[in-house]
Amino acid sequence: MGKYLIRRFLASIPVFWGLMTATFLMIHLLPGDPAVIMLGFALTDERVESLRAELGLNEPLYVQYGRYTLNLLRGDMGRSMSKSAPVATLIRQQVPATVQLAVAGLGCSLLLGLVLGVFTAKYHRTWVDTTGMFVALAGVSMPSFWLGLLLIITFSVHLKWVPIVGTGGIGRLILPAVALGFGSAGMVARLVRSGMLEVLRQDYVLTARAKGLRERVVLYRHALKNALIPVVTVVGVQFGRLLSGAVVVESVFGREGLGRMLVDAIRVHDIPLVQGIVLVTSVSYVAVNLLVDLSYSLLDPRINYP
Repeated sequence: MGKYLIRRFLASIPVFWGLMTATFLMIHLLPGDPAVIMLGFALTDERVESLRAELGLNEPLYVQYGRYTLNLLRGDMGRSMSKSAPVATLIRQQVPATVQLAVAGLGCSLLLGLVLGVFTAKYHRTWVDTTGMFVALAGVSMPSFWLGLLLIITFSVHLKWVPIVGTGGIGRLILPAVALGFGSAGMVARLVRSGMLEVLRQDYVLTARAKGLRERVVLYRHALKNALIPVVTVVGVQFGRLLSGAVVVESVFGREGLGRMLVDAIRVHDIPLVQGIVLVTSVSYVAVNLLVDLSYSLLDPRINYP
């Protein structure tokens, strides 16, 4: 296990390097002069030259790349042009809110998806199965922003059960988490259902039932655990989807976070801040997928890493 962990970490280094290079090239692949784009209407020759000198755009590309790499290794992502503050500091302030929303959305996705998947498999080819798969299909098909608006109108405007918008407290987290995680719940439910249907036909499940074990024990201790391998694989991908989906959900519900800050940075052409947010989100996505790979052996002891 230790050797496999080292190999997987070393294999991830080129991926991290590629992400770093892609975010660096972001500013150079834009059409036109980046300094002109960032200044917008406040455009004079003196300000353009000053900004180009501040960003080092007058230097050769390899010099800029080397400085960018060294700064990242020191934790320096540059300085935001719109907020006049270090990018790393701004991201560090917004990360907790986005992580809170992503984790809550993932928890909602897994909870709803597991319940739907187990019950539709248990009551296969009944009205429970049909209803559960209809809900799963609705989750996969429904845009998060539209669901978010429906949740606000229903539970905040008409029923007044939870606050409408804002950040802080469990009440303001419930609706955004449901809006963010409902789509992933549909995919999880379909995977759990197909996995459970396959596992329930295995010999060891028939043996467990023949031994007189309760159906609940057979379902959750013997069948579900072995049916979770495809779900865990998808969790890493879904976490990246939830991070990207947070951009829309945070805007709909007026929440603070990386997504909303990214939208604001794009609107004012704050390229250093956009670069920093994209890099942090991408690295988080790769790191979560690495953790998912390492969790397989915990779910299925038959998986042995050489």
